[in-house]
Amino acid sequence: MEIVDNVFSDYDRAKEVKEFDETKAGVKGLVDSGVVKIPRFFIHPPEKLPGPLSNNIASDHISQLVPVIDLKGFGSEQRSEIVNEIRAAAETWGTFKMVNHGVPSATMAELLEGIRQFHEQPKEVKMKWYSRDTSLLVRYISNGSLFHASRPAHWRDTLAQAITEFMKCMVKLKDILSELLSEALGLSSDYLERLDCLSSESMVCNYYPICPEPELTLGAPKHSDPYILTILLQDHIGGLQVLHQNQWVDVPPVDGALIANIGDFMQ
Repeated sequence: MEIVDNVFSDYDRAKEVKEFDETKAGVKGLVDSGVVKIPRFFIHPPEKLPGPLSNNIASDHISQLVPVIDLKGFGSEQRSEIVNEIRAAAETWGTFKMVNHGVPSATMAELLEGIRQFHEQPKEVKMKWYSRDTSLLVRYISNGSLFHASRPAHWRDTLAQAITEFMKCMVKLKDILSELLSEALGLSSDYLERLDCLSSESMVCNYYPICPEPELTLGAPKHSDPYILTILLQDHIGGLQVLHQNQWVDVPPVDGALIANIGDFMQ
């Protein structure tokens, strides 16, 4: 029997994917049903899966070097120092943590709790929001890559939406970063704004339920973000890694911090 991508080729992937999608229950629905084996379309080739995370001192030390930038003084004489720190972080890491960014801790906590509560509702409640129509302001899906026949599916469900209070804070932070990034490029502070590079925003809320076979699949594969900028809010569980000098480095959660990731377009 021929084996392709570590998955037996004698099954109808399109049929199984369609049946899964039509349940509108997502990955969480599989967990709630008590599955002990994940569907084959979630299985990733072994060479695409990460090895065991290193716990050695060197790796731990590198993870502590992920830049942390304090934005508190961006409107004062500290601005030039902050701009220099952002430039260095963007050039050497492509990502950095932000503290004193102006988004209240309570707002972030409420958002994370709201996302958790949405995904942990009974499937009958969530089903009405399930759609692959990208024009909808709020939609719930499982796996944006589900119907790509050449790609294994990812173990996650996603809520895409705009949440008023959090997004208000994000828009303010985005405007600040637009100025600081423009200055870090050696340009006028309104340069990116005039190009409309950061004129729109969207929010994607990923949920990764416990997987019965975590060694076979991924919640998110290695990738780069295609846009100008991603601002990421982690929960306490972690799992994020970034590629630095050809080594995958853990980015442990920091209470109250947000993470900025420079996208392909900005690079």
